[in-house]
Parts: sequence; structure tokens; C-alpha cells
Amino acid sequence: MKALLVVDVQNDFCPGGSLAVPEGDKVVPVINKLMEKFPLVVASKDWHPSQTVHFQKWPVHCVHNRHGAEFHPALDSIKIKQVFLKGTGDKDDGYSAFEATNLDLETFLKEKGVTELYVAGLATDYCVRASALDSVKKGFKTYVVEDAIAAVNVHAGDDTRALEEMRKAGIEVVLSASMI
Repeated sequence: MKALLVVDVQNDFCPGGSLAVPEGDKVVPVINKLMEKFPLVVASKDWHPSQTVHFQKWPVHCVHNRHGAEFHPALDSIKIKQVFLKGTGDKDDGYSAFEATNLDLETFLKEKGVTELYVAGLATDYCVRASALDSVKKGFKTYVVEDAIAAVNVHAGDDTRALEEMRKAGIEVVLSASMI
């Protein structure tokens, strides 16, 4: 079975947010179309406490139960069957959806019979990268949907380097047009 993992499409990572990915909101319409093609759609959220060592590296963002931590309003979140919360402690970054603390993503997917995981969302060079790399390590055939992701690019070319690292790990990079 195939599943779609929507990574961190949250207000704080979209334009106007405290840690906005340039044009991060452009992935939303693509992801909404993709959701129609999958029998199972899951998502991750950064869900940070108000005080965490993570904020020594990054601006305060996605603090649990605040507006910035909610899904982007245009995301068709009704189709998401389960949300996995990560970065919930004061000592962890929680980049990978497989680091969720409310539920174990690997167990959840395997119990549902998922063998192929498609990854979309924000940001290419951090949470998408970490989630996709963990997915392939856990034995899932893993795909990253290139036109359904966007990068922070703290350093120019971080997106290209992240995609290359994912390809080298055995992750297939695909375009949504091949699935829609």
C-alpha cells in the first residue's frame, strides 16, 4: 500500500510565519491534489514547547497550541488520517516525522500495510530530508515529490545537496504530474 506523508505544512513555515520557507505556501495546492491519489494520508507537525534548546538554533516557531503551529489554512487537512507531533521536548530538534512522540510513525504505517511512502512538505533541506532518509532506513520504498517541497536554503544550494543525498540513499525523486 502507498501512503503520503505531509511534512510540517504549518503557518510558521509559510510566508508571514516566524521561520518562513520562501514560497512555502506554493506546495499546498500540489499537496491537496496529491492527497486524492492516496488511500492513506498522514502528516507531521513541529510541536515545540515555548522553551527549548531548539530555539537556540532557530527563531521561535511552531509552539504547540499556537497559530504558527497549525496547518496552513489552505491545506485540505480533513484528508489527513493521523498527525504525528515532533520536537515536543526541550532537548530535541524533531526534524524527522519518525521522531514523533505522540505515536510511532513506523509502527503505524506498517500496521496499515504501507510499503511505499511518498513525502511532501517543508522544508526540503531539513524535515523533508530527515523524514525521507529515516523512511528508507526503516525499509519503506521512499519517494520525494519534488514539486511538492520547498527549501529554507540557509546556505545557497542546500536544497540541491539535500536532494542529492536523498537520491544516494535510494530515494526516488518524482514529480506530481506523474501521479496526478
